Amino acid sequence: MTQSSEDLQQIAARTLAHYEQHAQSFWEGTRDHDVSQNIAALLRHIAGSPPFDLLDFGCGPGRDLRTFTEMGHRAVGLEGAPSSAAMARAHSGCEVLEQSFLQLDLPAQRFDGVFANAVLFHVPSQVLPQVLLQLHACLRPGGVLFSSNPRGAGQEGWSGERYGVFHDWPTWRALVTAAGFEELEHFYRPAGLPIEQQPWLASVWRRC
Repeated sequence: MTQSSEDLQQIAARTLAHYEQHAQSFWEGTRDHDVSQNIAALLRHIAGSPPFDLLDFGCGPGRDLRTFTEMGHRAVGLEGAPSSAAMARAHSGCEVLEQSFLQLDLPAQRFDGVFANAVLFHVPSQVLPQVLLQLHACLRPGGVLFSSNPRGAGQEGWSGERYGVFHDWPTWRALVTAAGFEELEHFYRPAGLPIEQQPWLASVWRRC
């Protein structure tokens, strides 16, 4: 189904409004989540010597921005909910761009890596190819994209006040490959559990 421009704007507005309203509780509920496996997956594939220039795409209140900074990297956040963006700046001391995924304005070939943790599934499937192309363009040649999304069988729509798309691996692989990336690895999370108890699909990609 093709969505109108008005539909897409409403999707973005309602989803961001949810995160704006719940910024503090989201911080309190997620600040202790262990995503070290995801961070390591991004960093180990970036060529060259650190520190790296990193974009935390959909950085929320800044948990991972702070981690990247503490590791010595030069991190920039991107967040669409103003309260979360303000919290991210306060928690990390990093620059945080306030942009909707429907109106991205990213610097060309600026980053060695993009960390898109639990965020790209909010992008409607109709506009996801364009967003992936924009992430490709903001990476330097050979740069690395990490993404982690809840997996599914192609379901798309509202879950409360948040919009989501739940891709399976073949569909996700086809989408990211079409945007000019080559696959480096993929895995399911949390680690060490049976596949039916691993709802998260993580994947790592290199800009061709």
